[in-house]
Amino acid sequence: MLITLAQAVVNGLLIGGIYALVSIGVTLIFGVVKVVNFAQGEFVMLGMYVSFFLATRLGMDPIVSLVVSVPVLFVLGMLLQHYLIRRVLGLGDMPQIFLTFALSLLMMNVALMAFSANYRTIQTAYSNLALHFGGLYVPVPKLIAFAVAMGLSALLWVFLKTTDLGKAMRAAAQNYDVAMLMGINPDRVFAVAVGIAIALAGAAGSLLMAFYPAYPMVGQVFVLMAFVAVVLGTLGNVTGALIAGLMMGVAESLGIQFVGADSGMIVVFVMFLVTLMIRPNGLFGGWAR
Repeated sequence: MLITLAQAVVNGLLIGGIYALVSIGVTLIFGVVKVVNFAQGEFVMLGMYVSFFLATRLGMDPIVSLVVSVPVLFVLGMLLQHYLIRRVLGLGDMPQIFLTFALSLLMMNVALMAFSANYRTIQTAYSNLALHFGGLYVPVPKLIAFAVAMGLSALLWVFLKTTDLGKAMRAAAQNYDVAMLMGINPDRVFAVAVGIAIALAGAAGSLLMAFYPAYPMVGQVFVLMAFVAVVLGTLGNVTGALIAGLMMGVAESLGIQFVGADSGMIVVFVMFLVTLMIRPNGLFGGWAR
C-alpha cells in the first residue's frame, strides 16, 4: 500500500512539473500585463510540433530542441504583445478575453489543417528507460522533463528577484503608473513578460514530446490545468502557481490510482473547490474578509 501511494505521488510530481511550467506562464502574463491568455495551451502544442519536426527531420532530441523552441516562442510572444495584446490594453476584460480565445481557436484550427488530427510521437534513446528505487519506478523521460522544468522555474525566480528587468516587471505588476514615473518603459516590460511566458509554454511542449503525443487539441488539456493552478495558487503569484501545479499533478495521480482511471480530473476539481471554499483568494492570497 505504501509503495503504491509513493508511486502515485512520484508520478504526480513528475507531470506536475509540466503543469507548473505552463501555469507560471499564465500567471506571469496576468500578473504583469493583466491579461488572461486563453491561448497558452496552444503555444504548448506549438512547442511540441517544433520539437517533433526537429526530431523527425534533423534527428534532434526533444530536450536539445529547447535551444530552438524557447527562442522561437520568446520572439513570437514579443510579437504577440506588440501587435495584438497591446491594442486591447485598457479596453476592459471582454476585448482581451475575446482576443486570446480567438487566437486559441485560430491556432487549433490552423494546426488541424496543417498537421491533421493524427497523434504524433517520437522515440528517443531513453524513451523506455526507468530508474528503480526500491519498489518505485521512475521513467527517465518524465524525470528529465521534471528536472528541466524546475530548473527553468528557478531561473525565472532568480531573474525576477535579482535583475533590473525582473524588478521592473514586478514594479509594473504592482503599480503601473508609479512604475512609469520611475522611468520604466511598460511596453518593453510587457513584451518581455509575454515573451518569457510563451517561451515557457514552448519549453513545456518540447519537454512533453519525449513521452506525450502531439495533436492539435493537446493544449486544451494543459491550459485547463494551468488556469486551475493559477487560481489555486492565487492570481499573479508565480510561486503559488508552481506549488499549485505540483499539488494538482499529485492529486490527479492519486485519483487515477485510488479512485479510477478516469477520475484524476475529478479529484483535482474537488480539491480546487474545497480549497476555494476555505480560502477564496487562493492558497497564497490570505483570508478573504
